[in-house]
Amino acid sequence: MTLKLIRGLWLWALALALGVLLVAPFAEDWRVVMAVLVTALVAQGWRRAGRQSARLHQSLELADDIELPPATYRQPVLLVCGDGLDALFPGGKDGERPRLRMTPQGCYLAVSDMRNLPTLVSALLARRPTWSGQLGVVFVANPGEHDDPATHACQARALAHQLALVRKQGLSLPLLLASYLRGQQAAPWFVWGSGDEGPQVHESGTCSELGLWQRQAADGQESARRLRASVQMEGATQWWREQVLPHLAGSLPVVAAMTFVEALPAERADNLWVQRLRQKLALVTVSGATPASASALELPNVALSRLPVRLAATPRQRAAIRAVWMFTLAAVLALLSSAWNNDRLIRQVFADLQRYASIPVPIRVDLPAHALREQSLAELRRHADLLEYFSRQGEPFDLGFGLYRDQVLRERLLAVLLEHRQPPAPRPVAKVPGTVRLDSLSLFSSGSAQLKPESTRVLINALVDIKAQPGWLIVIAGHTDATGSDAHNLSLSRARAAAVRDWMQHMGDIPDGCFAVQGFGSSQPIASNEHADGRMSNRRVDIRLVPAEGACAAASPAAG
Repeated sequence: MTLKLIRGLWLWALALALGVLLVAPFAEDWRVVMAVLVTALVAQGWRRAGRQSARLHQSLELADDIELPPATYRQPVLLVCGDGLDALFPGGKDGERPRLRMTPQGCYLAVSDMRNLPTLVSALLARRPTWSGQLGVVFVANPGEHDDPATHACQARALAHQLALVRKQGLSLPLLLASYLRGQQAAPWFVWGSGDEGPQVHESGTCSELGLWQRQAADGQESARRLRASVQMEGATQWWREQVLPHLAGSLPVVAAMTFVEALPAERADNLWVQRLRQKLALVTVSGATPASASALELPNVALSRLPVRLAATPRQRAAIRAVWMFTLAAVLALLSSAWNNDRLIRQVFADLQRYASIPVPIRVDLPAHALREQSLAELRRHADLLEYFSRQGEPFDLGFGLYRDQVLRERLLAVLLEHRQPPAPRPVAKVPGTVRLDSLSLFSSGSAQLKPESTRVLINALVDIKAQPGWLIVIAGHTDATGSDAHNLSLSRARAAAVRDWMQHMGDIPDGCFAVQGFGSSQPIASNEHADGRMSNRRVDIRLVPAEGACAAASPAAG
């Protein structure tokens, strides 16, 4: 995938992530923090994509000198490593060995150093991104080119390691194991595929089972040749299982192909194949240096049809698929967040409704339950106002996506608000006035119970503060100082209280039943009688209202 497409996907991921954060059930501060973190993550991915692209362009140098097929090429592309590369890719007139061979069945590229395999795969995919499903590896294991089993085992283990590195890049390459064995004459190809019980024999453009191929021999000489080839093939297969496959653990071949050639380039004396024939089968084959007339080895084209080739999507298609998956994931997260927000709103409203319903209805507004009920009702009004605003302006983004259901909530809230009634206010209680205290010297002369003419103003002020009403008695009490006898003081105090009662009754038109006259003489002093100021304070007339059932029944509503 190109750098432009990769960075476009990062920007698309950023836009989707910010959109999901607008819906996510987080506080505003957390949304800001997470938006900053997501932006930093995308920026890191942006820079990392640039660095990877730079390294990839450096690796392209390994493939710059190869004339690759066009991007529309749809046959298998095999990276060949292992033995016999000089014979598989013979040099031209100038003596240079080409790195690529084309056949009708596929394209072969030589990998002289296995350590370059992961880098070459990356370079090829950079130049041909659609080849990811067409790439494969051919490992040529020729026992005739080795005389040390340990060296051959190291070669197989090195291939397994490089294939593991390729898998870390996200690409699993199919493996074709091929072997060329020295025989007295050329033989057909023996090919095994995954799940095959026995080999398929490919000869002269035909394919048949091993047993059928043996029975179809034209004469006895041909039958003996085929029998000998079958025995050698069985021995080579056993050698694969013992000397090759254990070192390819985790990278077992998808397809295996084997053939016999009359001359094997780079053959060693007393090689591994000769050693096996001598030790296991007691068969002897010709060994020694390769004749000068040895021809190029035939590529295993017959086995390519068994490789799992799949046509990969173009980079734009892969980018579009990833973009659709990211959008799907973001849509699912947004729907889940919206569902969470709607559920939280419903739970809040119904919790406040239950709280309001659990508060008993007070019988008067001055009770504590009334304050609690009004507080709960204020929360319900706030919910109702918010839902009304959403109804007029449209629901917010975090409640949308078709999950917002306000009709039920609004109906419940409006029903409760309409049914709410204020409890009655408490009946006003008449205020009991305090005692009105009159100075006797301002009303009477010394030793007299006759009101002075100038006492009218004082009595009128007192009458204003005293209001007769049903159930209240106007009590007028007279008091004197301790001068004189107790009998005289008691009589004088009663006479003075009666004089004040007569004036108020006459001036206020108050019935006689509204009054009670008392005289206490000097028995209730409010100051000391030892000095003049105290005796002056004790000479007084007190007027007060006292509750008394049935008192002042004929009184007018107000007096004064």
